[in-house]
Amino acid sequence: MAASPELGRPVDDFTLPGGVLVDDVFERRDFSLGEQRGRPLVIAFYPGDDTTVCTKQLCSYSSGLEAFTGCGADVWAVSPQSVDSHESFARKYALRMPLLADTGRALARAFGIAAPGIGLRRAVFVIAADGTLHWKHVALFGATFQSKETLAAQLAALQKA
Repeated sequence: MAASPELGRPVDDFTLPGGVLVDDVFERRDFSLGEQRGRPLVIAFYPGDDTTVCTKQLCSYSSGLEAFTGCGADVWAVSPQSVDSHESFARKYALRMPLLADTGRALARAFGIAAPGIGLRRAVFVIAADGTLHWKHVALFGATFQSKETLAAQLAALQKA
């Protein structure tokens, strides 16, 4: 398993397919870290669409999206399911952030969070506008998740830095 990116170091560029629910349209496209430069990004890795803890986590982030956008940041959620699965999940819960499909788990491996059996560990990475890793949390068991308040506090600290 690859090591997780180090704090203060640049995060390697990546591109994944995904989509975002805008009004009633699920807009599919590729999402690239390189195109995100100039704006902070929260990447939330989650094991599976429409599972109990993942649903609670993403509904919390979606309903509190202003906590992130108020800090000038975007949120992308990444899991191994397909874009079709993500569309169904987004529609069912009216999720407002992009859901990206890491079906081959290449990004999970690159971030050091691929895990046998479950696919990936629940993890959150805060990437600064310049593409460096500012903060990360990788769960051991994945039964809980980092709150939007915790992430907003990290983004606020990033703004002050």
